[in-house]
Amino acid sequence: MASKAASEASAPEAPDAATSSDAAPPEPRSGAESEGVASGKYVSSSVSGAAKIMVVGPLGVGKTTFIGTVSEIKPLSTEAVMTQAGASVDVPPDQAKATTTVALDFGRMTLDGELVLYLFGTPGQQRFLPAWRDLARGALGALALVDTRDLTASFDALGHLEDLGLPFAVAVNVFPGSPRHSDGELRAALDLLPETPLVSCDARDERSSVMALIALVRHLVLAAESS
Repeated sequence: MASKAASEASAPEAPDAATSSDAAPPEPRSGAESEGVASGKYVSSSVSGAAKIMVVGPLGVGKTTFIGTVSEIKPLSTEAVMTQAGASVDVPPDQAKATTTVALDFGRMTLDGELVLYLFGTPGQQRFLPAWRDLARGALGALALVDTRDLTASFDALGHLEDLGLPFAVAVNVFPGSPRHSDGELRAALDLLPETPLVSCDARDERSSVMALIALVRHLVLAAESS
């Protein structure tokens, strides 16, 4: 079911240095090719659908960590050291944070052996909005990470998703010592529609992070079926 809805908006497999530019790699069956499947280098032949998914949120919310946790391939990250020049505008909730994404994060995850999710993490700062919107082209939906230590920091990202008309789910990334609120309080504070999924996760924990993505995919499937 999920693969049927997702196949409408697919992203190409990330290029691999060992892959010929003239043709796609053959279906892995044995030897080195089967080892490539086992290691996550190639997409399994059982996959029947793919979807481009955005992972968005403010600076320091855990997008890079989230993608690194769930990705079955070595994630691409464009982390750069935060400079003194940006200290007045880049103020993460965690003052110990020393790096920030300046272009994108990229990872890949397969659900149930049938649906591949290509995950694109966006920079969190407002000044990167032009790049943010470019990355959103062709995306089927988005997972918006929020931090209860500063819910207002998530308003811009949620507003951008609404402006783009991109379906999304919200995942509260639970940090140690972060304030806890009821779902009703969070929905009111974030002005979420009743049908927008709201879940909690720990971006460092694979199971809870995967469950957040599953909640998003279910939402996208239901939206496709009702349209």
